Amino acid sequence: MRVRRAATTDVRGLAGLRARWTEEQDGPTDDPSFLDRFDAWFARESAHRVAWLAETGEGSPVGMLNMMMFERMPRPGRSTGSWGYVANVYVVPEHRGAGVGGRLMAALTSHADEAGLVRLVLSPTARSVSLYERAGFSRDHDLMLRPQGALIEPGAGPRP
Repeated sequence: MRVRRAATTDVRGLAGLRARWTEEQDGPTDDPSFLDRFDAWFARESAHRVAWLAETGEGSPVGMLNMMMFERMPRPGRSTGSWGYVANVYVVPEHRGAGVGGRLMAALTSHADEAGLVRLVLSPTARSVSLYERAGFSRDHDLMLRPQGALIEPGAGPRP
């Protein structure tokens, strides 16, 4: 098993894992434009997103994750810091429980520490919480969320 940063040459492998994830969640999907849309997304996002790929010894992709990097707005008298949002962590079912997720998280957290990121944030599923806790994540409820279409309180401003 090998975990490494994904490159542009890995787009098809990442897209294949994303398709497997979607099929696992929603069932088979016929989407002839998916690979082209994934290629375009990867090209747009690669300037501020880092992806990792887990592969078998034969080079078959079995897991992935990516991190969107955000740079904080500068403030007078303080250095600018960056933080990361971890997303799309996925390991194919037949390789779960074998340490693949842990190795992906180790690569991510090592990179984040070396890059001096002030924090990593993610939105876990119930099944993934223990993986993230083992990687040093803790629960933090200081964030607020506005779901799409949420009503705006009267007097809070115009509605779009």
